[in-house]
Amino acid sequence: MVEATGSSVPRRHLGRVLRELRIAACMTLDAAAEALECSRHKMWRIESGLGMVRAVDVRAMCELYAARRALTAALVALAGETRGRGWWHAYGDPVPEWFDLYGGLESAACRLREHAGALVPALLQTPAYAAATCPHWPGATGEEREQPVEARLRRQDLLRRRLPRPPRYEVLLAEAVLLREVGGAAVTAGQLRHLAEASRLPQVSIRVLPLAAGAHDAALTGSFVLLEFPLGLRADPDPPVVYQESLTGALYLDRPAEWAAYEQVWAGLDGAALDEEESRRLILTIGEELHPG
Repeated sequence: MVEATGSSVPRRHLGRVLRELRIAACMTLDAAAEALECSRHKMWRIESGLGMVRAVDVRAMCELYAARRALTAALVALAGETRGRGWWHAYGDPVPEWFDLYGGLESAACRLREHAGALVPALLQTPAYAAATCPHWPGATGEEREQPVEARLRRQDLLRRRLPRPPRYEVLLAEAVLLREVGGAAVTAGQLRHLAEASRLPQVSIRVLPLAAGAHDAALTGSFVLLEFPLGLRADPDPPVVYQESLTGALYLDRPAEWAAYEQVWAGLDGAALDEEESRRLILTIGEELHPG
């Protein structure tokens, strides 16, 4: 069955946005169900992300809630993805700014594990490092260049929030990331000092995968994030998700076999990485060599 094998990522996000639209329209679940001539249970299942959703139902709900045309089009397209086994979410101008799927998953997670093989993870970047690594489209204005940097830095509040409790954040960082100059020696050295400071946060673990560890499975997988979610008020927690990002899109995987494969990769990396104190010393040493003082 589709519900057993399909990705829950688009279903969950679609349900969350439709619920927010209904609440913004000042409608109860019962009132919306009556207006749409369907059962309350059907509405509840759609908003809970518990099954595939028909485009015609999404269009009717958006019309009832007076959603904007661009938002309606994006949600109708998302409904088509609720049947898929895995889900590729492409970013671009047609996608409204609110359509930040990963941000919603990240903020809801109780545990994040990230393997970074190319750059320092966004949650740990300094403003200067973020400015040097955020993609800029040709012809972008100064404000348009600043917006993605500001958005990236706002995400970092996640690690220092009070309520709900911040997630456990575990990072396995390839040594090559520490050696790669980004924005110049001073910017990179400042970034490495920031990493060392962040590693002392009680909910953060930063460990380095040394070059001496040789070839490993992550050479094939590339960088990725493993997200796990709390139980909350549900009988079962939301299924965990594997997230991989590229320049033009992001891949979300949540089938059990996919999760198990990445868990195995993580276990191999975890066994090859330096411990936290050794990693901190290496980070500070490389930073000092790049920019003494």
